[in-house]
Order: sequence, then C-alpha cells, then structure tokens
Amino acid sequence: MSIQWIDFGQARPQYAVPVLDEQTVCAVARLKEMKMNGKRIFLCTPLALGLWACMGWAQADEAVYVPRPEQVNGPVYAIVGPLGQRSQANAGLNANYGFVVTPQGVILIDSGASAHSAAMLEQAIQKVTRQPVRWVLNTGSQDHRWLGNAYFAAKGAQVHAMAATVKTQKVFAEQQILSLSRFVGDQMKGTQVQHATVVHPATEVSLTLGGVQLQWIQTNAHYPGDTMIHVPSHAVVLTGDLVYVDRLLGVLPQSNVRYASQAFERLRTLAPRHVVPGHGRVTDMAQAQKETGDYYRFLITQVGSAARNMEPMSETLDTHAAPAQFKHLQNFDELHRANMNRVFVDFESNP
Repeated sequence: MSIQWIDFGQARPQYAVPVLDEQTVCAVARLKEMKMNGKRIFLCTPLALGLWACMGWAQADEAVYVPRPEQVNGPVYAIVGPLGQRSQANAGLNANYGFVVTPQGVILIDSGASAHSAAMLEQAIQKVTRQPVRWVLNTGSQDHRWLGNAYFAAKGAQVHAMAATVKTQKVFAEQQILSLSRFVGDQMKGTQVQHATVVHPATEVSLTLGGVQLQWIQTNAHYPGDTMIHVPSHAVVLTGDLVYVDRLLGVLPQSNVRYASQAFERLRTLAPRHVVPGHGRVTDMAQAQKETGDYYRFLITQVGSAARNMEPMSETLDTHAAPAQFKHLQNFDELHRANMNRVFVDFESNP
C-alpha cells in the first residue's frame, strides 16, 4: 500500500488516501466484520481498509510456500507461486517465474520480491541444474518481479529490462519496499534496489542468450512497461501480468485494458502451445482465452461501451455484477466491481 496525497483545491485541505494494489484489496476485503470487546466492528471506509492493509493481515494457517520447478517444455521451466496475498509464509513470491537452462547458464524470468526470495528461486533452479543464473529478465515492475535483481547481479548475472519497465520501477520502488516490509518483515533485510544493466529502448526485442532465441514484446497491460517473453523454439510464452488463470485479474489505476486486450491478440498470433501466466497454473491458450482474453473483451464491450454511451455507472455495474463465465475465479468478489468501476471511468473520460 502507498499513500497518495489528493489536493481538493485551495478551499480544502489535502487528504492522505491509501492506494491499494489488487492483492491488498483482496486481503482486507475478506475482513467483512470483526468482533472487539463484544462489539461488531465493520470496515467500511478506504482509510480503514488501508490501515488494515498496513498491518499485513494474513491467514494464520497459511502453509509455508516452497518454490518448485515445473518443466514446461524442453529446457523451459516454471515456478508457480500461490494465488493469495504476499506474506512471510510465501516470502512475497505470490506470482509465477520462469527459467531456461542453456549450455552457457540459466536465463531467469523475474527475480523475486527480495534478496531472501531470490535465494529461494535460486534453490529451486538448483534442483534442475547446477548452472548459474547468467541472465535475469524483468517482465514488469511489480515488486515480486524485480526486487531480487541485486541478489543475482552480485553473483555476476546480467540484468535486462525494457526502458519503459525501468521507468515504472523507478516510480514505484520506494513504496514497494515499504509495502513489502509490512507483509514479509525481516525477509526484506539485505534487499537493494538494482535496475537493469542492459536496457532495451524498443518495444519489441529479439535477442539470443545462451544460444536460445527470445522474442520480447511490450504489453503495457497491468503496469506501464509490462512485457511478455516468447521462446519460439519451444512454443512457450511467459506472459508476465498480461494473463491470469484460476484467479481474476486486477485492473489497477496503472492498468490499461485497451493495451491489455491488444497485447492478448498479439499473444494469440504467437500461437504458443504452452502459456506460463503471471498468476495461476501453467496452461494453454484455450484457458488463457477463457479466463483472461474474454474478460478483457467483456470489460471493453460491456462496461466500456456503456460508458461511451453515457449510461449510468451504478446501473451498468449492477447489470454486470455477476457474469457467470467469471464468477468461479478466485478473488472475483473482491475485484470484479472495482475492475468495472475503473474501466467505466476510463472510457467515460477517454471514449
């Protein structure tokens, strides 16, 4: 969580408003009510939600997460993280990671949320190969995608990212360190901010590392500068936060569903047999289409179109409150209405 100052004009003071990411919202939204000294306490304001988020609430019975490699195809592996909130039990690794084993070393896709979690990813990789991590590629700028960079750089790895990704990382780095510290505590010790040493200015890059060709494509979906990585020789795409399966994707203030939908269509043209989503199990394009591509289309054609037609927001949100094709996804109750709200406001102001 971060604090954003909102200026309501000279006649009114500024107010500090908590800015929550989608996983923080999910965590606190489950706190429907509490009992304290025999009285019911309801969390009903953004500030109250923000205060609970700052306390790093997590389920007491959460199992400790141990990263494990899963072979996707040939030398391409995934490490699938849990779907819940960041916590000490999962060390902030509540996302998916990937790596490619080459004769010259390992290509790691995303470096984890801290030096502590980066070491956990390294241990998972060592279950497959003793080759060192030679290259780290950041697909995005959320904390768990890049705050482990310094750990691998100190061991000689070359860190790559697109210019737009680094720009966004620099904007959010300070608040991400603060927020993660509340969730994972002492596990943040020793973590240093390290941006890419190799920055690619283009929005699409073809590069070869360790003899493996990669096609790197900017998506700008969840955050500005988000990317996906195609390994054409093995028909695998690691999508970063473009694709979510098993859980509902989150539309944040920084997200852009129009860019996301366009990027998803680009993903379709790549025709991968294997999809490593940003969150959820390793899958195929059919599930990715059903649980992500169709949701982007729903938000644009149903909610966005209603905004363009100047239909009432409340009526639109009520009409589309429970689409059957998405209700089964984890986090639906916490995220869906907020997603629609942000899309409606976006299309209303930028038709």
